Amino acid sequence: MPLLSWSAIDTVLLDMDGTLLDLHYDNQFWLEHLPQRYAELHGVSRAMAEMELQPLFERNAGTLNWYCLDFWTRELNLPIRQLKLETADLIALRPDADTFLAAIRKAGKRVVMITNAHRDSLSLKLERVELAPYFERLISSHDYGYPKESEQFWDALQADIGFDPARSLFIDDTLAILRSAQRFGVGHLLAVRQPDSKSAPRDTQEFAAVEDYRELLEGL
Repeated sequence: MPLLSWSAIDTVLLDMDGTLLDLHYDNQFWLEHLPQRYAELHGVSRAMAEMELQPLFERNAGTLNWYCLDFWTRELNLPIRQLKLETADLIALRPDADTFLAAIRKAGKRVVMITNAHRDSLSLKLERVELAPYFERLISSHDYGYPKESEQFWDALQADIGFDPARSLFIDDTLAILRSAQRFGVGHLLAVRQPDSKSAPRDTQEFAAVEDYRELLEGL
């Protein structure tokens, strides 16, 4: 990880899932729990459930629908909010993420969460992990009608909170989103090396990556 030039950073923009929270909960839900419950509730085999779900997932990846619980409830005819509660014990903070948040707030940085998570998903997670007090704002892309992958999201964010992209740090675990932020002019970008604690570290390609939040605090 590179040393951050904290004197050149006023605003810290942070993703939630895979960045502050362990992505294991989301991966386990969408890749394991949901297909199993889909099979049970629709009376099909697990293999058939996966065959039916996969093209839907591929078609909607990267769109606002992908992150929308209302969309999946309608599309799959399943009580998605209720099903997400069934594995909520897996919701967990990434190591030292709270130490990092407390330190940047104490240093006087402006701290804003920007997540593609649906408001219901956000609420579910905030009930289990105390994140809200660290942030000036908690913004869901659903508030704007565009996912973070879209340039319209960044225009809407700029109009809403009035930040200087060049003097902002953005941390996210999705490379397509980091590239969208880069095109908008966000000056300091970091990926996440291992968003899911139960999966292998990833190649973050052109982006430097967070491995230990405590190391980011050097020079703060």
